[in-house]
Amino acid sequence: MRHLSHAAALFASRSSESILNFFEPSQRMDIRGFALGFCALFCLHGSVSAESTCKLKAKFNLNSYKDVEKKKVVIGGMFPVHRRIASNDGNTSRVPVSSGCEGFNFRTFRWTQTMLFAIDEINRRYDLLPNTDLGYVIYDSCFTISKAVEGTLTYLTGQDEAVPNYRCGNGPPLAALVGAGGSDLSIATARILGLYHFPQVSYSSTCSALNNKFQFPTFLRTIPNDQHQSKAMAQMVLHFGWTWVGIIAAEDDYGKYGIKDFKEQVEEAGVCISFSETLPKVSSPAAIQSVVQTVVESTAKIIVVFSSDVDLSPLISELLRHNVTNRTWIASEAWITSALINQPGLFNCTLDYSKALRVAREMNSTLSRAGVPDGLCTGTESVAQLGNTYSDVSQLRITYSVYKAVYAVAHALHHLEHCEPGNGPFVGKSCADITNFEPWQLMYYLKNVHFKVPNTEEDIYFVDGDIEGYYDIINWQLGGDGEISYVTVGHYNGSAGPEDRLHIRNDSIVWNNEASTPPRSVCSENCQPGTRKGIRQGEPVCCFDCIPCADGEISNTTNARECVLCSGDFWSNDAHDACVPKIIEFLAFGEPLGITLIVISAFGALLTIAVGVVLILNIDTPLVKANDALLSFSLLLSLMVTFLCSIVFLGEPQHWSCMTSQVALALGFALCLSSIMGKAAVLMLRAQALKAARLKAKAAAKAAKAAAENLANGGSPDVIATSTINTDASAFTTPEKDTLTFAHQRTIAVVATLIQAVACTVWLIILPPHPVKNTSAQNIKIILECDEGSIVFICCIFAYDIVLALLAFVFAFIARKLEDHFSEAKCVTFGMLVFFIVWISFVPAYLSTRGKFMVAVQIFAILASSFGLLFCIFLPKCYILLVKPERNKEEMMKPRPKPRDGTGTGTSASLATAATEINASFASTAVDDQERNN
Repeated sequence: MRHLSHAAALFASRSSESILNFFEPSQRMDIRGFALGFCALFCLHGSVSAESTCKLKAKFNLNSYKDVEKKKVVIGGMFPVHRRIASNDGNTSRVPVSSGCEGFNFRTFRWTQTMLFAIDEINRRYDLLPNTDLGYVIYDSCFTISKAVEGTLTYLTGQDEAVPNYRCGNGPPLAALVGAGGSDLSIATARILGLYHFPQVSYSSTCSALNNKFQFPTFLRTIPNDQHQSKAMAQMVLHFGWTWVGIIAAEDDYGKYGIKDFKEQVEEAGVCISFSETLPKVSSPAAIQSVVQTVVESTAKIIVVFSSDVDLSPLISELLRHNVTNRTWIASEAWITSALINQPGLFNCTLDYSKALRVAREMNSTLSRAGVPDGLCTGTESVAQLGNTYSDVSQLRITYSVYKAVYAVAHALHHLEHCEPGNGPFVGKSCADITNFEPWQLMYYLKNVHFKVPNTEEDIYFVDGDIEGYYDIINWQLGGDGEISYVTVGHYNGSAGPEDRLHIRNDSIVWNNEASTPPRSVCSENCQPGTRKGIRQGEPVCCFDCIPCADGEISNTTNARECVLCSGDFWSNDAHDACVPKIIEFLAFGEPLGITLIVISAFGALLTIAVGVVLILNIDTPLVKANDALLSFSLLLSLMVTFLCSIVFLGEPQHWSCMTSQVALALGFALCLSSIMGKAAVLMLRAQALKAARLKAKAAAKAAKAAAENLANGGSPDVIATSTINTDASAFTTPEKDTLTFAHQRTIAVVATLIQAVACTVWLIILPPHPVKNTSAQNIKIILECDEGSIVFICCIFAYDIVLALLAFVFAFIARKLEDHFSEAKCVTFGMLVFFIVWISFVPAYLSTRGKFMVAVQIFAILASSFGLLFCIFLPKCYILLVKPERNKEEMMKPRPKPRDGTGTGTSASLATAATEINASFASTAVDDQERNN
């Protein structure tokens, strides 16, 4: 009570001094006197109140292991030797007693024995605390926060009954607490111990929340914190290319903070979380079943678990019951080497008779003769023969952390004990007395301790209460005897450089599948080059569709987010993973199609020359002279030009070839069509003249017939009839000449061609055709073609040719009834019909093709129209000249007799023949009339 009163007085005096600063000096004495009087009343009231209310509120039911007799310093320990607290009956009619514990844990019991072993080893050493025997007080936390808090309060009190703020024991000082097991237990104890600056060294509490030295100023640990572990697990996930993982965490601080750090690491690297589930701290079959259902339905093959073995064990049992075995589990340090997971049975019996009886009934097992269920333990079973976790010393990882924690406290005590007076770290360079030191004094030495662990020579020191993060990567492998062995397949060093932290021997890992390669765990398979990722609406970014790149776009990396457009003269290949040069297309001379067209063109030209030779050899014959021979040769020359100019369209377009091909074609057809037009004009005029002559002859015949009838009736027919016939006949003995002479025809051809030549010259000067690269017609090709320069010019030029063709066709069509034994007008008409059919068909075919086939269509139209004119106009003449030379006579050029129906079909030889026909008609009529008269 003196300490409490002194503290209250000190607080009052300090507070009063600060308050007095707000008053005048004359007023301060009165106020100070009032404050001191108030303080005396407060202290007196506090003393009386404490004496009247100081009593225990509850009794703790703690399991403890002690050895404090004749010990100079005691180290506290807290281990979860049991897994849980036993349920109570809830009876409130008696003094409440905290619950007991149940579920013995051999693994944590081994940790307890390790502390006892380390203390005993230290007490037998002469180089460490040679003058001090260490004792211990160990409590069972039962893996429960409430028990951990009970044990902590009991430590601070110094006896089995907890009296907060007081240490009532008279034994050796309590140096530090080694514990308290799980992270949530250590958090609870560290909050209380931190109030008193009482050192705490944990061996298995890895939660990153304990890094906060503002909340936990006296907490240290000999196991790396979860920030290192989370980074290690995240890097391992990335190392194997897993992007779709599930996570399960215990419903405590260890699970919550571990998973939080892990998610931050992997999500930043692009890994997606398929599901996130929590394991209940209190037994809940429904919650466990829900987690199992989530695991079964998820497509994630990798599951990361931050949990203790105690919390995870019910889930493992349920997963095995559902035969869920096709998953790969990433274990945290809390359960990676726990035999509770891989070997959940111990004796396979129980000391609880009712439980054994219930199990026997469920298994349809019968009772023994003594009425004892088969699953009831006899109590004589040997622990030594089990080969369980307690006796298995192959995996002493957390056990080793306990060993290091005890030695850390021992080395701190050693430095405290051997402090040289005058060189101490405390006020006035004083030292602490090992038989009576304050917890904060030992805390100074603990934070600065630096030693090597016996046997392993590991260097131990604390940096902000933590040690270096070094982990072994363990692979569970099934041996030939059916036992699980823990094989080290790699390691992680948190203090190394980013590239050197993780080392894994992939070939030494045994996976849970038939293959020797790691399992794949992705929401969507990687998008290969040539495709891009298409995000699925409402799903994680790891879930996507692989969309093929469009034509002209590529992606040359895996999981490309966008396709890249090929530029310039490049295009995407078939796989859409590379830009390749576009195909250069033009109608080459050497390809089969080009060779074929060249052969046809050359054949047409040679055939034209052959026709010309035939005409030259027969130039003096009536058939050749029937029309202007020079026009025939000009026509043949133009056809040869059109045949040969089609060859210029072949090959890679050049400036000269673009201009030559178009101009030669235009001029060739202009000369051809103007020559035909000249011929057709003469034939048309002859047909018109013959038609007029026949009309006159018909009228004269009717007049002669009427005159003959009149003479016969008048009695003097001879003189009159003869005189009339001779007069009419003499009118047609002299033939009319052609209105258009040969000179006129030649002039028409020359002028029509010159007009075209002038137009082409203007075209070549202003906007000449030129070669271009057409990249828009076909995506994958660059078509080398000729640009006409001006669509107006080319339309005008070829429109002019069309006009010439129309005039030639009209003239020939009108002259088609001009009949002789060789009807040239009909030949010209058929030739022009072929010409129009070819070019009318050419237009849609030309517009529907691209590239070299467009050129081929144009050449085909040129050749087809040229062959059509050549065959239709000159084939009949060549046939007569070569095959039927007997028909190449002057009389064969004369008109043929009229059909009996009187319809005129026309001739083409000369107008002189018409008079002969008419005279013969008149003579025949006169003779008939005379005979009738006689």
